[in-house]
Parts: sequence; structure tokens; C-alpha cells
Amino acid sequence: MKIFTYIGKREWGLAVIALCAIVTQVYLDLKLPDYMQDITTLIVTPNSEMSDVLQQGGYMLLCALGSMCAAIVTGFCTAMIGATLAKNLRGAVFDQTMDFSMAESNRFSLSSLITRSTNDVTQIQMFVVMGLQMAIKSPILAVWAMTKIADKNTTWTIATAITVVIVMLFLVVIMSLVMPKMMRMQRITDDLNRVTREHLDGLRVIRAYSAQGFHAKRFEHTNDELTGTSMYVNATMAFLMPALTSIMSGLTIAIYALGAHMINDAGAPEERMLLFSQMIVFSSYAMQVIGAFMMLAVVFIFFPRARVSYRRISEVLRTDISIKDGPVTQSGERGLVEFRNVDFRYPDADDDAIHDVSFTAHPGETVALIGATGSGKSSIVNLIPRFFDVRGGEILVDGVDVREWNQRQLRNRIAYVPQKATLFSGTVASNIDYGTGSTEITPADIVQAARISASSEFISQKDEGYGAHVSQGGTNYSGGQKQRLSIARAVARQSEIMIFDDSFSALDYRTDRDVRDALRTEASEATVIIVAQRIGTVRNADRILVVDKGRVVGSGTHQELMDNNAVYREIALSQLSEEELA
Repeated sequence: MKIFTYIGKREWGLAVIALCAIVTQVYLDLKLPDYMQDITTLIVTPNSEMSDVLQQGGYMLLCALGSMCAAIVTGFCTAMIGATLAKNLRGAVFDQTMDFSMAESNRFSLSSLITRSTNDVTQIQMFVVMGLQMAIKSPILAVWAMTKIADKNTTWTIATAITVVIVMLFLVVIMSLVMPKMMRMQRITDDLNRVTREHLDGLRVIRAYSAQGFHAKRFEHTNDELTGTSMYVNATMAFLMPALTSIMSGLTIAIYALGAHMINDAGAPEERMLLFSQMIVFSSYAMQVIGAFMMLAVVFIFFPRARVSYRRISEVLRTDISIKDGPVTQSGERGLVEFRNVDFRYPDADDDAIHDVSFTAHPGETVALIGATGSGKSSIVNLIPRFFDVRGGEILVDGVDVREWNQRQLRNRIAYVPQKATLFSGTVASNIDYGTGSTEITPADIVQAARISASSEFISQKDEGYGAHVSQGGTNYSGGQKQRLSIARAVARQSEIMIFDDSFSALDYRTDRDVRDALRTEASEATVIIVAQRIGTVRNADRILVVDKGRVVGSGTHQELMDNNAVYREIALSQLSEEELA
């Protein structure tokens, strides 16, 4: 029932209309056997008028027409409810994942989140549209039809009751076999999406290493597993309806056989005629009862997968967001970043990624972090926009602990360029003018940002210029071009704090130098924090922090560290000769 918290007043109104239409449909369907009994009685009664028979037949046609109209209204209402519910569920999953910290995002795989917001939502929508109206109609029809036949004939009633028990036991057995397999199908669907995504994302690497056969086997294994499980479920469900039809046919035979025996034992012709008409009516009502349970079988076809899907969606929606907004929206200082004895450990990790890190970056200062791969450089800068929360110590931005900041206001003060340059489908201009910041970005700002990031050269070569198309992920641009556009996006925000997480790695040395020189001039009042692997990128920074195994083991200018820090000197000499360093 929790699922209905995602629909509004209009949908509840449609639900009431659908319920009234279902009751009307059941009433009209159950009136048909009454008219059938009247027609049967008229036919076997001497001197009956044909007009009376036609009149009852007309009533039957009107009931059938009314039942059809009620079914159309029900279908329309449930379709509207299902579509709105699916829309709201997708929106809820999207909004929840947008609020996820990196810890929650890593808990669910990307392929699983995609499956939950598409396939799982579709399963719930199908259940609401098809299964739910059956789930409401079947008990109403069954109970109402049973009240119609309860006092008709004890022998036939007992036969019908035995059939109902058999049907219920049959449904229970089928569901106990199918439910675990349906849960497994959803998990295998996640795996199939993951394998497919890995194959498409890594297509160039797969071809370069001639690993198509290996990935084909991975895909075939998962695909075969999904196919086998799906075939088991479908085969079991395919057996369901024919079996119920056979049970219904068996009940019809039993009613007529018992009826023939009772008619044969009856004395007067009038009594025989009464039993015959009752048998016709009773068999119709009995079919309605069994038909109600066949509708319940349809519900059981949709319900298990919908239930599993809702559990998976609820798992996302119930996930507690570990990083919550603080109350602070503004501060008197601008651009000050301070780490105080910061410890941080990734979720489920055994050891700290960084330990006892302390430093201060002032406005107008360029602070660079350098160290071996995996030393913790990116972990340090990812804590500033609060992608993760620290385990110990504190990080202050403009004199306020980042945990006290409103996240939107905190990130509006920061321009961040990640290691992997990410572009979005659209145009060059839309990728530079992306998101919201502390100031509104003008066309002049876009052009200026492109110039500073050395992007204007290749943009000017495009026929459309800043309106040039950018495909999903920026696949129609080189790695260096994507990095420069990502840098331009950060520059255009004119933020007080600028973080470049190894964002110059795809640039040649000359472009790297030109971009840094332009940044030093144009962002002279901002706090610039650069993570880099290359000595050439960091050597002119105001202060260089040497990171080793999660700790800051050195701090100073390039020359100071060359003279006094063995780790920095080793990194420098591994890239440049003594003469080049001099």
C-alpha cells in the first residue's frame, strides 16, 4: 500500500471512479445469468410469447454493453493512475540518487540504478494497470457470485467449494515455485546491464586487445542465465492458465453430471424443468466464481515481479543520505580553505586513505598537491566540496566547517574539475555555461573562459563555433579538448575556490603552461588548488604539498622541496634531469 503515497488527489479520484466502474461491471455480469434463467423458463413454458424472450435477450445485450463500457472506464482510469505512478516513482528515484553522496552511489552499481528506475518501475506500472484491477475485481466477483449460488443447491455448492480449494492450493504451489526465480531474474538483469555497459564503454580497449571472445563469453553466460530463468518462469506461468481452464471445465462437467442425476431422479415434469433451469444458472454463476480465481491467477503473474521491483526501488528510496545540509548559507571570509588534522577512510575500507592532514590555502594563493599514484591527493581535494565526510578532524571553508554549510551554497563557492573530463550532450556553450554558481555567466564570460583554457583555438575551427554539437560524453572531442572545456567550465563560474584534480594531464607542456599562466593572471584573487603528477605543472605554485601514503610529508616551494624533501626530489628526478630542473 506504500506505493500509493506516490499518487495525488486526481489519481485517487480516478481510483474511486475505477472502483465504481468495477462494481458496476460485476453487477451487470452477474445479472446475465438471471436473464438467461428467465429465457430458459420462457422457452420451456407452453404458450410463451417470442416478444418476451426477445425482451429478456435485449436486457442481456444491454447488460453486456454496459459491462463493456464499465471495463473501458476502468482500463482508462487504471492506465492514467499507472502512468502517473511510474512518473512519480522515476522522479523519486532520480531525486534520491541526485542527493546521494559518493558513499551511497558506490553502494548501488550504475547498471542497477538504471534498471531500478526503468525496468522495475515498468513492472510496477504493469501491475497497477493490469493486475490491480483484477485484484480488486476478483474478490468482489467471487464473493458476490457465491452469495448468488449459496442457497441454490447444496450438492452443486459443495462441488464448487471443492474446486475453489483445489484452485487455491494450485496457485499457492505455483507461486512458491515462481517467486524465488522472479527475484533472481531482477538480479540477473542488473548483471546483464552491467556487462553490456562495460562492453560498450570499453569497446576500443576490447578491440585493441582482441578480447571480443572473452567478453562474448561473459555476455553469453549472463544472457543464457537470464534466458533459462525467464523460460522457467514463463513455462510455469504458461502451465497456469490451461490448468485453471481444465479445472473450470471439470467443474462444468461435474455440475451437469450431478444435475443430470438429480433431474433423472425427479418426479414431476415441472420439478425436472425447474432443476434444469437452475442448473443452467448455477453453472453460469460457478463459472463466474472460478473466473474470479482465474483473474487472481493473472494478478499472481504480475504481482511477484512487481513486489520484487518495489522492494528494489524502496531500497534506494529508504537509503539514508549520509551527507546532510548544514544551516550556514554565507560567511564573512572568501576563499579560505583549512584542513585541521583530517582523517578519512572510504566506506568498507580497512585503512585510512588520508591521515592527520593539515594545511591552509589562502585567497590569491596557488597550492599544488603532488605524490605517487594512490597516495591520497584526490581524496584530499574531494573532501573540500564534501563529496565525502571526514572521519576525524575538520575542514573549514571561509572559516566554517564544511559539515555546517548548506551544500548548495558551499559548492557554489567552488569550481571543480575532476580527473575524468565529463561533457554533456548539447553545445560547446552549454557545456561551459553549466550549472549555477555565485554569479550569472554571460556570453562574454564563456568566450573569456574558453580563451583562458586554450579552448578558443579549436572552437573557432568549428563551423558553428560555440554552438558546435557535443555528443554524449563528449565522444566527438579528443581527451585534451575535453579537459580544456572542463577547465573553461570551472573558469566561467568565477568562483572563489578553484580545484583542478589532475586536470592538465592530457595537455601538452606548452598548453599546460599557457593555461596555468592565464589562470594566475585571471584568477589572481581566487584560491587555486591543483592536483598533478607532473613536476612541470606544480613547480611554479606558491606552495607545494607532497603527499605520500595518505600523509603530507612535505610543504614548500619547488626549490625548498628539492633541497629538503627526498620524496619530492625522487619524483622530480624521475621526470626531469638535473639540468632541466635547474
